[in-house]
Amino acid sequence: MNTTVAATHHHGPASGIGRWLFTTNHKDIGTLYLWFSFAMFLTGGCMALLIRAELFQPGLQLIQPDFFNQMTTMHGLIMVFGAVMPAFVGLANWMVPMMVGAPDMALPRMNNWSFWILPFAFSMMLFTLFMEGGAPNFGWTFYAPLSTTYAPPSVTFFIFAVHMMGISSIMGAINIIATILNLRAPGMTMMKLPLFVWTWLITAFLLIAVMPVLAGVVTMMLMDIHFGTSFFNAAGGGDPVLFQHVFWFFGHPEVYIMILPAFGIVSEIIPTFARKRLFGYASMVYATASIAVLSFVVWAHHMFTVGLPLAGELFFMFATMLIAVPTGVKVFNWIATMFRGSMTFETPMLFALAFVVLFTIGGFSGLMLAIAPVDFQYHDTYFVVAHFHYVLVPGAVFAIMAGAYYWLPKWCGNYYNETMGKVHFWCSFIGVNITFFPMHFIGLAGMPRRIPDYALQFADFNAVASVGAFIFGFSQLIFLYNVISCIRKGKQASAEVWEGSHGLEWTLPSPAPYHSFSEPPQVK
Repeated sequence: MNTTVAATHHHGPASGIGRWLFTTNHKDIGTLYLWFSFAMFLTGGCMALLIRAELFQPGLQLIQPDFFNQMTTMHGLIMVFGAVMPAFVGLANWMVPMMVGAPDMALPRMNNWSFWILPFAFSMMLFTLFMEGGAPNFGWTFYAPLSTTYAPPSVTFFIFAVHMMGISSIMGAINIIATILNLRAPGMTMMKLPLFVWTWLITAFLLIAVMPVLAGVVTMMLMDIHFGTSFFNAAGGGDPVLFQHVFWFFGHPEVYIMILPAFGIVSEIIPTFARKRLFGYASMVYATASIAVLSFVVWAHHMFTVGLPLAGELFFMFATMLIAVPTGVKVFNWIATMFRGSMTFETPMLFALAFVVLFTIGGFSGLMLAIAPVDFQYHDTYFVVAHFHYVLVPGAVFAIMAGAYYWLPKWCGNYYNETMGKVHFWCSFIGVNITFFPMHFIGLAGMPRRIPDYALQFADFNAVASVGAFIFGFSQLIFLYNVISCIRKGKQASAEVWEGSHGLEWTLPSPAPYHSFSEPPQVK
């Protein structure tokens, strides 16, 4: 891709706290999102470590069952809505305008607002821990009637927080779509877009489609709690299973909202370090789009045990297995890109390779869960916990870390410490596998999830998993130290940063100037 670029260095940022409060610059807002998501990642991680400390051995050691339930609920909600999603939005804010040759996001003031809603939403959610009756304790999927009839009073604040997160997500998604469709550089056709941009465009449409569904289900909860309706109350003519249908119609596309941008990041990193063009670009775009479409017709595979009609179970079983096809196309294309490439193994590439291998393991256990009669055995056991953590931790989280290492020199103009990056990778990789792989076995042996105490036969694997969790958790402090030291000092990065990198963002100097493209670059 031949490009001509005009980069300007005047019009720098405002000074002081006002820069961050009132900024409309996509790079500043991306930075705010990334730091916020990392703070939430550490918060949710501390909750996970408390859960694993309690489960280190059978019996009740540290916390009461009700508080254990609050921790599992808050950990899930914070990691999904506070850590993974804002991290991807932060990467999109930083990179999408630079990748498409845009001067900024299309709607910069709305961009500022969409970020500043989040700290208030999550403060409100975290403050429920100090309210009478405690925080939400009904699981991150907040099934009725646990979240309506039997919920603590703080559930109302939780509902308000969810509404605020949804507003933020929809505004962010509109902004990304408007930027990609309207502000592309001349000559950048849709089929020349970098794959990270493509995956985010598709993710943004998913967000706009499903966030109103989440808003609808929490509003129905609010009505049931305060206004005497009976949407989910069987005694009043409602149906608790209706909650699950509406929730998972949001919840399953949400899973893909958390993984499609990860596919995009990995599709940027692997060609760079394999020194080859991405194999099968068009098929990757179509595979991403087909995953997004199929994600709307598989929601009830979370509900095989609720008493669905047989035809429904068969439909959702086969539709779920079908998603393995476009996902398999992606994995095949990544492997084909690496085949006979001149590969080097810098930290971003290590995280990307771990993503491909471990996400595939999560995909295989997902296929097992897709088989309805078999799911009757797996349902609500630790096998499910193992499955979705393999998809979300070495999947989404590893991809975010890969992206952070990959673009960090472009952001701050310095190279990070490569040795420390590799130490962080290996500690994380070992920790993740020690934590979640044993959960497959205790799940298959019948250990139910979301319980603070368990039978003696599960003790050894639980002890191993808890040790792994602490290894993984504390290794993130290495990441934090590496990022801060990279921002403050480090070897000066070139414009290209990585040998083999290609794309508009690598034509800008490092660090990227405050205003990227005052005149749009020509893409030939």
